[in-house]
Amino acid sequence: MSNYHIKHLEEYYQVYRKSVREPENFWAEVAEEHFMWRKKWDKVLQWDFKKPEIKWFDGAQLNITENCIDRHLVTKGDKTAIIFEPNSPDEAARHITYSDLHERVCKMANVLKSKGIKKGDRVCIYLPMIPELAVSLLACARIGAIHSVVFAGFSSKALASRINDSECKMVITSDGSYRGAKTIDLKGIVDNGLESCATVESVLVVNRIDAEINMKTGRDEWLQPLLDEASVHCAPEIMEAEDPLFILYTSGSTGKPKGMVHTTGGYMVYSAYTFKNVFQYHDGDVYWCTADIGWITGHSYIVYGPLANGATTVMFEGVPHYPDFGRFWEIVEKHKVNQFYTAPTAIRALGKQNIEFVEKHDLSSLKVLGSVGEPINEEAWHWYNDNVGKHKSPIVDTWWQTETGGVMITPLPYVTPTKPTYATLPFPGIQPALLDESGEEIKGNQVDGRLCIKFPWPSIARTIWGDHQRYKDTYFSAFENMYFTGDGALRDEVGYYRITGRVDDVIIVSGHNLGTAPIEDAINEHPAVAESAIVGFPHDVKGNALYGYVTLKETGESRNQDNLRKEINQVITDRVGAIAKLDKIQFTNGLPKTRSGKIMRRILRKIASKDISNLGDTSTLLNPECVQEIMDGVL
Repeated sequence: MSNYHIKHLEEYYQVYRKSVREPENFWAEVAEEHFMWRKKWDKVLQWDFKKPEIKWFDGAQLNITENCIDRHLVTKGDKTAIIFEPNSPDEAARHITYSDLHERVCKMANVLKSKGIKKGDRVCIYLPMIPELAVSLLACARIGAIHSVVFAGFSSKALASRINDSECKMVITSDGSYRGAKTIDLKGIVDNGLESCATVESVLVVNRIDAEINMKTGRDEWLQPLLDEASVHCAPEIMEAEDPLFILYTSGSTGKPKGMVHTTGGYMVYSAYTFKNVFQYHDGDVYWCTADIGWITGHSYIVYGPLANGATTVMFEGVPHYPDFGRFWEIVEKHKVNQFYTAPTAIRALGKQNIEFVEKHDLSSLKVLGSVGEPINEEAWHWYNDNVGKHKSPIVDTWWQTETGGVMITPLPYVTPTKPTYATLPFPGIQPALLDESGEEIKGNQVDGRLCIKFPWPSIARTIWGDHQRYKDTYFSAFENMYFTGDGALRDEVGYYRITGRVDDVIIVSGHNLGTAPIEDAINEHPAVAESAIVGFPHDVKGNALYGYVTLKETGESRNQDNLRKEINQVITDRVGAIAKLDKIQFTNGLPKTRSGKIMRRILRKIASKDISNLGDTSTLLNPECVQEIMDGVL
């Protein structure tokens, strides 16, 4: 029995039991049978969560691009690897075959080498969702450079902080990007960011929107002329399984973003194995994940997971509402998409529109629907199931994180009976545990607690770039010998898991993890602001939206409060990015604090959510009188 493709519930339980009882044998079988290794590993797994130190397939040698491209050339050279669907439906879609992709990746890899990029160098990629983005990732991996993709919606300051943290030598960007009816000046954002980046030697620019841009002599070059001259042959750099493949930044609950480091061998095995089973992908299927490659979802389930399986993966440049709210469904019909993976935010936004946008398109090709980014609420689940899946395409509500590299808890379609709002059962190899506040494991069912994982899996992030102590403090210090996810969860009577949300100061807005600290730091830079606190509150489209409590330096600041709100949101846009703007800003005379000066966000969260039935004992606060005043002024 191959463990690689699980087709029945009984088989899931057999495979799961084996993966927990004999994890090393289990993963060795998966790795040996389904991938190309230049040298086999000396040891499947070494780990110690106390240090924390994790190594998978140590001693093995490989190149991930050989597994994603080269090995498919003999049998699937003419098969479409990537379907590029542009922002505007008036621009033709492009089909890139595995042979085309091989040629493009080799050329790009040779361009990188010609600019002095070598194994271990960091390359920052700040591109829209165009084929060059996927090609750039793979070209870096081809030569052993470490890619660091920054989502092209981040501000120049956020971009610069990430470039400086990992000391990137090169930035790959474009003259601009299309986003619905707008164009965005990406090159201008890069230029502003690079004013404070000393390590960047060269900038390669893709022409996407034919914009007039500044090109800095000696640093900036258009990419296309370099590609035209490059050779189509580039031997893959042989990598150790534990060599870093990429760094991807995720918001921390304290100011500085965390550069999560994923390594080559384990990440490849896990992203490929989860892709195959979570989406029940069969040869010939067309798979579409609507995420951006700037997030981990795009790394694992647009690029590496699908290509390692020889799949056809759709890359969409645009937005769900342009030119109208039928865009997603038009693309599903046009490319006869079989597996569709999107975020609850998109589902909620589309569910608010006229149902005709869905009904006028033929969605009969769909076999599997996926949800990612945050737990999907019941109403959105039913709308998705009724109107998109037509009760015949199971919904896989996947729970995982940037840090985990791949899906951790999920139904397997046509295998696991689904239950709205539940991520259901752990994926093979994943050993979840629920712990109480004192760190004791809570056994049995119908319980809730903090979600931890007690055994490593191949794609766990190995460290935080340049700061292993922070990695240890963030994920391994709350509970002994456990990886702490930062999420709460409950387990129902049959052992299904439901994620109940973050237990720290990270808020998930429209599927994006936003740390409150960097947003508060930005607000506090406004000259009129004394201090601020950000909390999430329920929002019927975004899931959560951001609510800001802001204390001004001069009480009753005489300036127009609406203008102040606009200015505060502008500061946030400039410092963090537009995705972190506040939906509501309440000006207060003070914030509730403990006697040690800690802001009581729990109280502020309840007030913002208009859930004031049980605020707990406020008499012990430093300033209990401000709670009533805040409640009276709630927006």
